[in-house]
Amino acid sequence: MTGHNKEKHYECDVCGKAWQYPSLLEAHRRVHTGERPFDCAECGKNFACHDSLLQHNRVHSGERPFTCSDCGMSFARLSGLQEHRRVHTDERPFTCSDCGKSFKTLKALKMHRRVHTGEKPYGCSTCDKSFARLSGLQVHRRVHSGERPYTCSDCGKGFKSPLDLKVHRRVHTGERPYTCSDCGKGFTQSSNLLVHQRMHTGERPYTCAQCGKGFTLSTRLLSHQRTHTGERPYTCSDCGKGFIRSNSLLDHQRTHTGERPYTCAQCSRCFTRSTYLLEHQRTHTGERPYTCGQCGKGFTRSTYLLKHQRTHTGERPYTCAQCGKGFTCSNSLLSHQRAHTGERPYTCAQCGKGFIRATKLMSHQQVHASDRPFTSPVCGERFAMASHALSHQRVHTSGPSYDCPYCSESFDSDRGLRQHRRAHASERLLPLRRVFHASTGPVGEPAVTHQRETPCVR
Repeated sequence: MTGHNKEKHYECDVCGKAWQYPSLLEAHRRVHTGERPFDCAECGKNFACHDSLLQHNRVHSGERPFTCSDCGMSFARLSGLQEHRRVHTDERPFTCSDCGKSFKTLKALKMHRRVHTGEKPYGCSTCDKSFARLSGLQVHRRVHSGERPYTCSDCGKGFKSPLDLKVHRRVHTGERPYTCSDCGKGFTQSSNLLVHQRMHTGERPYTCAQCGKGFTLSTRLLSHQRTHTGERPYTCSDCGKGFIRSNSLLDHQRTHTGERPYTCAQCSRCFTRSTYLLEHQRTHTGERPYTCGQCGKGFTRSTYLLKHQRTHTGERPYTCAQCGKGFTCSNSLLSHQRAHTGERPYTCAQCGKGFIRATKLMSHQQVHASDRPFTSPVCGERFAMASHALSHQRVHTSGPSYDCPYCSESFDSDRGLRQHRRAHASERLLPLRRVFHASTGPVGEPAVTHQRETPCVR
């Protein structure tokens, strides 16, 4: 017992730490001096103490003298075996003093502590971005170098980390190991499942401090905040256009290169994004995975469902700062704001006429179309624009795909839906007309005149 109670007479003159033996003090001093006198004969790597060199030599010899009695796994170090044993016992002896979370290794606890302290000791020398883990810095450096050392054996696409490659492989295998317990939808990543579940719960944990808008992802909040600051940190090297998100820049660059790397196996149509391909494939399968809880109507996109739900709630979260008019979606607000600013960003290349919306430009371009180069392979009908030919093709293939948010009607073109929605608009004005007629007496010439004015009644 006396051996365990020996006094520590040998004190470090740099940090004051004391040791029982002079040999231990000597090894400790190398922490301060940086001295590494023990060299590996195989690779030249050097170490501060002889024991570390002996353990390192096992890397070259393959020796693993410490074996787990439960599963037979072997280790080069005793500490490695001790940490591994906790896999079987589920022992978590290292506890965080801030939140009480427990860990199997001291290293894991130290990494976790940085969540509370905000410490990010690994800094990028190129862009000053810092990371809590060395592995995070190493992966980040590949953003600057362009290095993608992990390559998919199926399609040859390169990735910055083995985890990114593992997730990508599921595109080829179809594996979706993470399943939603509410609707049964599968996901390739657990993080995507977590975000999806917020659709069911309505949880939006990331809130903008300026406008109070909530988001399901912290990255979406970060992108949204740039709408307030005007920051566009991602710039196209070809045309100088700036973007809020890096993936928006990547998509934009494909307009210069013409690259459309995602191809539909059924009709060979190509897309710039994998999400566009996934949504397109639903036109072949008829799948509508997003269902309204109030009326049961299904949608091909979650954004379509969200917009539709506002027809039940009456919510118009996007408000014009100039006139106070509310809109159900941000795109409608953006188009409306151009009525105030006079901006017409979509310009006809032939006559120079500008338009508020891209759809208006596309309709206008038919004026210049002298021929109809796009032909339906089924009936031979010809069209001036590819989009019109594609809309027509739905008549022969999957049927109507433009759904009215107010009733169960569907249409094979956006134009047909817009014309149909005017009927609903007149229905909503009908009560106003009845009230107006009641106040003006019998129907006569003056009543007809006023009836034309009723759409202006507010």
